[in-house]
Amino acid sequence: MTVIVGLVHNGRVHLGGDSAGVAGLRLTVRRDPKIFRNGPYAMGFTTSFRMGQLLHHAFKAPKPKGDLDRFMSTVFVDKLRNCLKAGGWARKDSEQEQSGTFLVGIHGRLFAVYDDYQIAEPADGYAAVGCGDGFALGALHATVGLGLPARKRLSLALAAAGHHSAGVCEPFSYVTARKRPS
Repeated sequence: MTVIVGLVHNGRVHLGGDSAGVAGLRLTVRRDPKIFRNGPYAMGFTTSFRMGQLLHHAFKAPKPKGDLDRFMSTVFVDKLRNCLKAGGWARKDSEQEQSGTFLVGIHGRLFAVYDDYQIAEPADGYAAVGCGDGFALGALHATVGLGLPARKRLSLALAAAGHHSAGVCEPFSYVTARKRPS
């Protein structure tokens, strides 16, 4: 299920997401958002609505300090792990913890958080996660350098994923991370 797309444009991170809730061949159009703000962060999730609810409503997102790469892979991930464990979502398999996948925008930088808690920052300045990610990435790549506004690029990526993936559907929603404080 799902496609979440993100891109960095003019020093801000913009996210877009679909509304599909998929279980087998059953599709439910969900009213609860897959993308949202949590403090200074913009977030968009796939994998589980329960994980997304914890990210949105229970996660006390720490304020970034110091080196952002170090902060995201240590302080941010440690707080995230604690929240997901407390909310009953984190899993353990062969003594390795696992969660889900989501995008995070902060201070003009876009990160993907994967189910093994790795933090990845795409060199291209855009990313997509979920079952429609390949279609969305193709659209984002095809629109590089065309001078389109961020929302238009996200809309085209979401439309491509919605057209080609049975796990993606409208309505689409959008959120932009707050500007970095001066």
